[in-house]
Amino acid sequence: MAESTAEPVSRLERRKQRTRAALIRAAQAFIAEGKLNVPVLEITQAADVGMGSFYNHFQSKDELFEAAVFDVLDAHGAILDEYTSAIDDPAETFATCFRLTGRLFRRLPQESSILLANGMSLLQSDRGLAPRAMRDITAAVAAGRFRVEDPQLSLAVAGGALLGLGNLLRAQPDRDDEAAADAVTRDVLLLFGMTPEEATEVCQRPLPDLSELRQPDSVA
Repeated sequence: MAESTAEPVSRLERRKQRTRAALIRAAQAFIAEGKLNVPVLEITQAADVGMGSFYNHFQSKDELFEAAVFDVLDAHGAILDEYTSAIDDPAETFATCFRLTGRLFRRLPQESSILLANGMSLLQSDRGLAPRAMRDITAAVAAGRFRVEDPQLSLAVAGGALLGLGNLLRAQPDRDDEAAADAVTRDVLLLFGMTPEEATEVCQRPLPDLSELRQPDSVA
């Protein structure tokens, strides 16, 4: 009897995960388009799920939108972790995350629109780039690679530069995103106390190939 009930439960869980993922994807599309006042009914229609299914997963639209943003932050963090796991130098890890994020503005436009829409509030998040940047800034200071007195202030400065870069790349689609990302990264490294030679060398190191990167699906 135990074996006969295991499979139906598994199918139910998979269906619930698909429904939740569909709602998150729909919410992300609305957030990226700036449609924050969209009614729940329109979200469920976009997700192709019933209104009752919505409340099986979320108590409110605000809770769904929060989950949608968290999903983007977690996916972004996973990308950065994957591409920096083999780097030992915290200064290079920071620079690589910054340079990669600058390139992702064009490669993941919907996710980037969500990040830009939430702006500076994400600098206080415990997900995505912010905690990784704080970790790397602190480690780079301890290793003598960065010379800053206030890592939190440094994170705010770097975050402002990154958001400015993202908005510029969106406003100027013909601008070279790779060159712009590397130039801004170098300027931030100089602010953090690296010499021009050190900052230039770090920003010239090869990056992983992002040509096959696809927009990640929402997770359950």
